Amino acid sequence: MTNAAFAAEDTAFFGHPKGLFVCFATELWERFSFYGMKYLLLLYLTKYHLFSDGAGLEVLGGYAALVYAMPVIGGLLADRYLGMRKAVIFGGILLVLGHLGMAFEGEQARMVAGEVVQDTQALQIFYASLALIVIGVGFLKPNISTIVGQLYSKEDPRRDAGFTIFYMGINLGSFVATLLCGYLGETYGWRYGFGAAGIGMLFGLVTFIRGQKYLRGLAEPPSDELLKEKLMGALSRENTIYLGSVFAVAIVWQMLQFHGAVGTLLNTLSVIVLVGLSWFIATQCDAEERSRMIVLIVLTLSSVVFWALFEQSAASMTLYADRVMDRNLLGMELTAAQFGSLNAFFIFLFAPVFALLWVFLGKRGMEPSTPVKFALGIMQAGLGFGALVIGASMPDESGRVAAIWMVLAYLLHTTGELCLSPVGLSAVTKLAVHRVVGVMMGAWFLATAYSEFVAAQLSKLAAIDTHEGEVLSISEALASYTELFQFLLWLGLGAGIALLVISPLLKKGMRGIH
Repeated sequence: MTNAAFAAEDTAFFGHPKGLFVCFATELWERFSFYGMKYLLLLYLTKYHLFSDGAGLEVLGGYAALVYAMPVIGGLLADRYLGMRKAVIFGGILLVLGHLGMAFEGEQARMVAGEVVQDTQALQIFYASLALIVIGVGFLKPNISTIVGQLYSKEDPRRDAGFTIFYMGINLGSFVATLLCGYLGETYGWRYGFGAAGIGMLFGLVTFIRGQKYLRGLAEPPSDELLKEKLMGALSRENTIYLGSVFAVAIVWQMLQFHGAVGTLLNTLSVIVLVGLSWFIATQCDAEERSRMIVLIVLTLSSVVFWALFEQSAASMTLYADRVMDRNLLGMELTAAQFGSLNAFFIFLFAPVFALLWVFLGKRGMEPSTPVKFALGIMQAGLGFGALVIGASMPDESGRVAAIWMVLAYLLHTTGELCLSPVGLSAVTKLAVHRVVGVMMGAWFLATAYSEFVAAQLSKLAAIDTHEGEVLSISEALASYTELFQFLLWLGLGAGIALLVISPLLKKGMRGIH
């Protein structure tokens, strides 16, 4: 029986292949581990190890940027050599080690004669753990998604629904992890929050290993002989990849400690990509291809603005929730990290609504073009900060801002995400010249990585001096954050309106692609 015929008859998981459950559960636990530590990271650095806001944001920005950059390499290695199964297992092992390493706190930093004294050994373990997570995500993240696509034939009508179920696993993992790990980390101790994230990843790895038989050999290496081939008469190609990854962990370990290194790397890569694409567009494309590629580059650059605003959630917005917000919501006292769960919560609520809305408008010839959707997404990200600015004008008697304004900010950021994110990768596949679609997909992820770095730099505009991790004046802290959020409000609205104004030109430049 062919794979296509087998896939059509495999309906054991709610009418879908059993392999979808394996991928769904693996990705759920991987996202559980990732988001479980993401919203704790900056709080942990500034409140336990007594990093300054600027230093903590540099670590967060460098880590997040590298996490989004590495899947390009991990996907390439899996496609050419390892195959998706080996890449996911190897990535999962690195992730388990990294997340469990994060659970080692060491001694809490303290002030001695006006100087911060930190546990340097514990911090080295921390940086090494982050490096393991960065490389682990690079191997696992792109390849688990690819496996889902392999489970269905191109003609299988269940394909889109299968990806929808898979992506619900992402948001379910994010939602539960942010609530649970955020609570454990801030209430009982950081090691419990990070440890829970590590245990979640261990569950994901075990699930994937035990469920390999349901993948029907679709995730195997393209050539066993190529993997076994000796390089320079010593190690096999497979073992060379693993050894090279260990060296990559060591390099990232050091990069995360030297804050300028990640920025220099991203700037260098961005210049190389832009120069290379400019040459390609000018010399290798016909008029139609050139027009579409220029539109794609404009959309990719505009996405940097959106994600730089959106990713304030784990940076300035988390510090804001911790320092100047009344975190009581509907009679419950939430931790600062738990507010990060609102994004996944609103995705659950509104993703089906937006899907139906686009279909409804499409049938009537009223669906916005891709550039207009991008513009709407960026403007909504800006308006989310407008909600926080309004809230800051109405503090309570203690000077704190009501939590409902943070809820509204997350709502607007999520509706903005639903306008931009689902159509982003689709735009790459539709507009890119076929012979460089892989390069453009890499450029898209590079732009996302760059936006993480930019998000941290923007957050540093509101960096505040603290005493042993606590702000000295709530009113001064609130004023500093409000000044940043006003800037982000106008940045989002300005960039969105500018894109909206040129959207007719961009739509024309797409040459019939919707």
